[in-house]
Amino acid sequence: MAVKLDVIGSSPAWPNPGGSCSGYLVNGRLLLDCGPGVLARLREREPWPTLDAIAITHLHLDHWGDLIPWVWASLFGPGRAGAQLWLPPGSVEALRPVLAQLGTEDMFERAFDVQEYEPGRPFSAGGLEVTASQVVHYNIDAFGFRVEGSGVLAYSGDTGPCDPLDELARDADVFVCEATLEHGADEGAERGHMSADEAIAAAERAGAKRLLLTHRPQERALPTDAELAYDGLELEL
Repeated sequence: MAVKLDVIGSSPAWPNPGGSCSGYLVNGRLLLDCGPGVLARLREREPWPTLDAIAITHLHLDHWGDLIPWVWASLFGPGRAGAQLWLPPGSVEALRPVLAQLGTEDMFERAFDVQEYEPGRPFSAGGLEVTASQVVHYNIDAFGFRVEGSGVLAYSGDTGPCDPLDELARDADVFVCEATLEHGADEGAERGHMSADEAIAAAERAGAKRLLLTHRPQERALPTDAELAYDGLELEL
């Protein structure tokens, strides 16, 4: 199956002006992350998103926050229930007390077909094969995705430099990689993000054919030869 990427949202944890947080639509059927602003952008494309599956890299709010309004519309508004929701391992139980404060602890199960992926074990979503690899993001379990059809899309999620990231992006046709930090920024021993230079180095080690930097504040300059993802970007692998 051919692979088409639509960048719905590419902002870091705080949105760039007019931007949405993380959301990457693959073949119009699979959404990788669903941060604040993503659902509204998807509704500009059609009255309600008709995708098959959503896969979440980790439980920081800028990567899943729009699942909450998605639930309300699926249960009480124009949405439809039943899309697959792939969550990191342990997320269902971890989210129950949070969701209980926002609505009901089972609200995700009421709106989605909720499943938890296993690192390193491929799963099928939106007609594509997806493999999650654990990456390094402070003290939270976080994952990147490798999506395979007739081409290979690698998506870092949020991560510091790590060996699994290089393998995730090995020979990928497109590598969408976070580049949140300024060059030379010191996060200390506990890493959670990368600079543009670190992302470029990871792509080179992996042999990725094309690198798209993302999750970057607009206030931070880029190397002149770097390509930056932006909301509304469309490309075919």
